[in-house]
Amino acid sequence: MDTHSGEHDRSTRDETPAERADRNLTELLQELRVLQTGVQIIFAFLLGVAFTPRFTQLTTLQENVYIAALLLSVSSVAVLVAPVAIHRQLFHHRQKQRIVKLSTRLARAGLVLVAAALDCSVFLILDVIRGHAAASVVAAAVAVMFGTLWFVFPWTLRRS
Repeated sequence: MDTHSGEHDRSTRDETPAERADRNLTELLQELRVLQTGVQIIFAFLLGVAFTPRFTQLTTLQENVYIAALLLSVSSVAVLVAPVAIHRQLFHHRQKQRIVKLSTRLARAGLVLVAAALDCSVFLILDVIRGHAAASVVAAAVAVMFGTLWFVFPWTLRRS
């Protein structure tokens, strides 16, 4: 998601700052559409879990992890949809560059929330199926995977 300011674009594209902001916003909103669909699926899964017969058998830890996953997924929806609301409110006010910069920050925060919600969900499922030790190991590996693929790897590419 390198749509934050178009730094690299200055040398490779012949566009005005306004054109760059328009393109960056369009690209960012498209990326957010993809994320929003995934988050909605996670949220639907979590809602369904609460209405299964086995839900009443969860331990206190499992309930707390479930609540964390649910709240993280709801928070990620709010954060990932915020750029759309911001754009809708400000697009007539000639603030595209500001919208792009803020929306990019929100998208990054949304990715953190989605990763955390998914990690909690993985932990919960594995804790029910395989126990606490296996769930902890796999959830830690999943957290490292998300951190590496979604943050460390893009940061490394941007620096090279």
